[in-house]
Amino acid sequence: MTNSEKVRKRKPEIVVISDVHLGTFGCRAEELLDYLRSIKPKMLILNGDIIDIWRFSRRYWGKAHNEIIRRILKLMIKGTQVYYITGNHDELLRRFPEFHAGNFHLVNKLVLNVDGKKVWLFHGDIFDVSITHAKWLAKLGSIGYDLLIMMNSFCNFFLTLLGYHKMSFSKKIKNSVKGAIKYISDFEQVAAELAIDRQYDYLACGHIHQPVIRDISNHKGEVTYLNSGDWVENMTALEYEKGEWSIFQYEYKKKQQVADVAPTPVQVEAPEIEMVAA
Repeated sequence: MTNSEKVRKRKPEIVVISDVHLGTFGCRAEELLDYLRSIKPKMLILNGDIIDIWRFSRRYWGKAHNEIIRRILKLMIKGTQVYYITGNHDELLRRFPEFHAGNFHLVNKLVLNVDGKKVWLFHGDIFDVSITHAKWLAKLGSIGYDLLIMMNSFCNFFLTLLGYHKMSFSKKIKNSVKGAIKYISDFEQVAAELAIDRQYDYLACGHIHQPVIRDISNHKGEVTYLNSGDWVENMTALEYEKGEWSIFQYEYKKKQQVADVAPTPVQVEAPEIEMVAA
């Protein structure tokens, strides 16, 4: 690693990543590895579906997949607190709740007190009826999603050769099909109302692959809903720095970093973070 790369490494206080789906065709491992190499967070939260046990295939587990695991371990050794929150695609890990080893923590949910604000984090599959009541239907849909990603990759290969921009079939379907839009809206509303009932200030989920930050309110109060998106379609993460949450979008930020010339390091006051009983 060159001196310029060390200078350019960003130090967000908290990073939340979800829905990586390591071990599957659709995983954007190279891009995620590039992102992880560019940051040194105080806390890294892996919010579910990091390793896809449902659809795991050794032929899709390449060098970059191994390097992601090594990079996370390296961050832990250097002091980053890593929380792995279980999801539906890695639900086998739920057999080992509340496992802690050094800087690694395996949990089903997490509540943090960040600068005086209560943040509730969990994957979000508990609100998915197809998973809780008909797991076979969810797995069948997962296979269909894989096929769609494969077709999408094939199409994008030729679009790139012809000089056109890449496109995402699954994002277009989600954004145009009324049923998909309603499902996403219902998911966000139900999750937010539960967080409001429990008097949390922030709610952070994954699962639906839709990166967003927005305030949701009802007659009882208001909560800021956060979703970290995914590393299959959107290549996004949540970042907390200087008292604010933001969405990191890989392709856009990468272009910005390449254009920048060794930014001046900024001293950031460490946030007050503590675990709170869920």
